[in-house]
Amino acid sequence: MLWRETIAKAASFLDAKGVPDAQVAAELLASRLTKTSRGFLVSVLDHETHERHLDAMRRGMRRLIAGEPLQYVLGEWDFRSLTLKCDRRALIPRPETEELVTRVLKHLRKMPADANPFVVDVGTGTGAIILSIAKEFTAGGVFLGTDISEDAVTLAKENAARCFLDGRVKFAVMDGLDDFDEPGIVDVIVSNPPYIESAVCERLDPRVRDFEPRLALDGGASGLDFYDRYLGDAMNILKPGGAVFFEIGEGQGESLRMLMQGYGFESISIERDFAGHDRYASAILP
Repeated sequence: MLWRETIAKAASFLDAKGVPDAQVAAELLASRLTKTSRGFLVSVLDHETHERHLDAMRRGMRRLIAGEPLQYVLGEWDFRSLTLKCDRRALIPRPETEELVTRVLKHLRKMPADANPFVVDVGTGTGAIILSIAKEFTAGGVFLGTDISEDAVTLAKENAARCFLDGRVKFAVMDGLDDFDEPGIVDVIVSNPPYIESAVCERLDPRVRDFEPRLALDGGASGLDFYDRYLGDAMNILKPGGAVFFEIGEGQGESLRMLMQGYGFESISIERDFAGHDRYASAILP
């Protein structure tokens, strides 16, 4: 059987089993096995599918049918210019978070050329945010990713080595920002924290609820627990004029604005994503 037939049959079967975007999933499985990008998959369509590849396709399809996210089945996922190892140790990097990185980079590039900023990514997960910032901000700086999950920090370190950034980015197991004992040393805090209300977590798509780590999803009864905590800690460790950048949940914008105002932050900005939903919050410490 040729790859074009294999992909067509796989897509048809996945679609019949209710797997979302079945054609894309089949093509990405094939791309992974043939070690080519989806865009260049056409170059192998008339090649014969070896039996070992058919077996691997079947294994991947069984995992998809069982509800496992495609990103975990593939074992890697693209984020901005990086291809990151992706598995159940951390939340799947999403396109909305790529725009959070854009906002941090814009802020950093306005700083003096010799600033050497200290940037901290709280709840780093795969390391997607801090690794992207370190790669794309070429002026230099100190880059740290923290996470309460030891497994997530191990994954982030693996991704740093994979992306040849382990010399520029460090990672630490840390509960929020609790382990900083020196005030006024950080220039930027960025985070995509858990922001889904606890009750809503139970109603999430099973592909999210049953496979992605609850620790990275559940933001407490109001969904705002982590913002409240991180803003309080940020008051102590940020330099005067330091900035915070958060990804936020749909409809949380005004609540975040009030929370930031309550802590005394200024230049508060609530921005929406391409779908028109509240998604990004940022502010400056006077």
